[in-house]
This record gives sequence, C-alpha cells and structure tokens, in this order.
Amino acid sequence: MGPSGPALVIVCALRVERFALRGGDRSHAAGPVAFVRTGMGPQAAERAVTAALRDPALDGAAVLTTGFCAGLAPGMRPGDVVVADEPPDGESLAAALKAAGHTVHVGRLAESDHVVRGPERAALRATGAVAVDMESAAMMRAALARGPRPVAAARVVVDTPEFELVRVGTLRTGITAFRVLRDLLPAFLDWHRSTALPWR
Repeated sequence: MGPSGPALVIVCALRVERFALRGGDRSHAAGPVAFVRTGMGPQAAERAVTAALRDPALDGAAVLTTGFCAGLAPGMRPGDVVVADEPPDGESLAAALKAAGHTVHVGRLAESDHVVRGPERAALRATGAVAVDMESAAMMRAALARGPRPVAAARVVVDTPEFELVRVGTLRTGITAFRVLRDLLPAFLDWHRSTALPWR
C-alpha cells in the first residue's frame, strides 16, 4: 500500500491488452497502479496473480482483471463491455463504466481453456453465461486466495455469435475492441477510488 492509498493491480493475459491499457492517464489514481500480464490460459493466470500478490507493496491491493472476451448473448456487439456479476465489487465497476458512456452487460463470465466457437458458444449461453474467456475466473480466485480485497472483472467483447473469430471481419472487430479497452482506464480508476474509501 502506497502513501496515497491502496494499490490497484490491473491484470490481463495478452501483450496487446497490456499495451492498450498502459497508455492511459493515471494522474487521478487513488494509489499506485500495477499492470500484470499473465499469459494465456487459467493456469498461467493463477500462477502470475499468485506470484504478483506476494509483493508486500500489494498487500490488500484491489485487483481488476480485464482484456478481451467472446460474447454469448444475441445482440452483443464487438466493443461492448462485460462485467462479471461475481464477486459483488462488479456492481460499482459496471456503474463507473456506464457513467463513462460504455455499453455494459452484467452477468456470469464462463471459464474456458480454449477459444469457444459455434455450438459450444450456444451451450455456454444455455447455462446463463453472457460471455466467456480463459483467464478471469482464475485471476479472481487467485486474488481472493491471497486475502480479502476488492476484486472485479471487466472484459471487452471481441467476437459474438454474429461475428466469430474465424470470419473475415475479425480484424475490424479486434480493432474496435482494442480501442474500447484503451479507453477503459479512467473508469477503472474511478472504481478503484470508490473501493479505496473504506480502506483509508
């Protein structure tokens, strides 16, 4: 914990995701902001978050997991933001993102160890999930295993039932998702300020 307030750890899997986020303005942060890139997959995510949170400077730090995801619900569009409804810290994160003008869906983020397409996407939707990714659930489990702290997940939709990754439009939808992810940092910092208040 830094002198100006508790730290925020922003966790993502891919180099391009971290690149999108690191360029944002951090001048209004409530405390230090650290970026952790885990690599792809749940096991890599869990290992990286566990290792990062061993740092005494991050004791009690808020952890926000982010990056790209596959949308499952009809009508979702590339660039929409999905906020996990568990744990409950996601409610204030969704509010901050909506206040910043983003299109936000709140619901369950399904976990997978591979890219999901076609019938498998429909099967996950039937379970009640609104989106799927490979790392968020593992990141959140690892963060909470290191002690109580604010934890949330926000993912940007890069492909949907109408815009699968294997289609020609993938490049265009990827650029859309990248631009949205790049613009999320101010809302992330607003969320962090709201969670930091009880800790001061």
